[in-house]
Amino acid sequence: MKILAVIPARGGSKGLPGKNIKPLLQHPLIAYSIKAAQDSKFINRIIVNTDSGEIAEAAKKYGAEIPFIRPEYLAEDDSTDYDVFAHQLIWFKENENYVPDYIVQLRPTSPIRFSTWIDEAIEKLIDSDADSIRIITESSVTPFKMWVINKNNDDAMEPLLQLKEIKEPFNQPRQKLPVVYWQVGTLDVIRTSTITEKRSMSGDKILPYIIDKKYAIDIDDVTSFYKAEEIIQYAECIKFSE
Repeated sequence: MKILAVIPARGGSKGLPGKNIKPLLQHPLIAYSIKAAQDSKFINRIIVNTDSGEIAEAAKKYGAEIPFIRPEYLAEDDSTDYDVFAHQLIWFKENENYVPDYIVQLRPTSPIRFSTWIDEAIEKLIDSDADSIRIITESSVTPFKMWVINKNNDDAMEPLLQLKEIKEPFNQPRQKLPVVYWQVGTLDVIRTSTITEKRSMSGDKILPYIIDKKYAIDIDDVTSFYKAEEIIQYAECIKFSE
């Protein structure tokens, strides 16, 4: 079974320039995702998909492959994951006749992972008929108390969401409302056919892998970077010994 880990890493970052290779506890940020893939018993190929020569060199030093440099048109702010992943699958098929069975996406900006997460998520997808698995965490904010402003109705407020079974959910105690989750960039496991046949990064049936919200970090500024550093220092997550 061919299980490919893909670590997507653009060179351009406006919130925290150069964040993917910024040293986090003496190792570039991207190295934590490479190590997480290396620690998996199922993943048998690891690539970094990047448009940056600097990121490519850093990734190679930690053992990842750089089979190609991402084209500029797929490295824009509005480039989608689907376009990037569809391109790389076409490239692998045309240049290596390589078609993975499953793809594990590890975003470098979510470096906090525990050793069991990746393999448990892979096994969960293999043993199911789902199209993909995503890591989620319980949200501390409920969308049932969120509003939009209707510019066509004198700026009157309207609830973002309604519930058939609960009248005016925005006036109800949170305990009476459904538990909701938000997705984290830590880990996705996707059947290759979901991308190639359904033309989607998730498909129709998505299974959850739920984690504690204290480990749900997405680095996009200096504050979140140092928060991740703090957590990695005390948690028993995947990290470097030195």
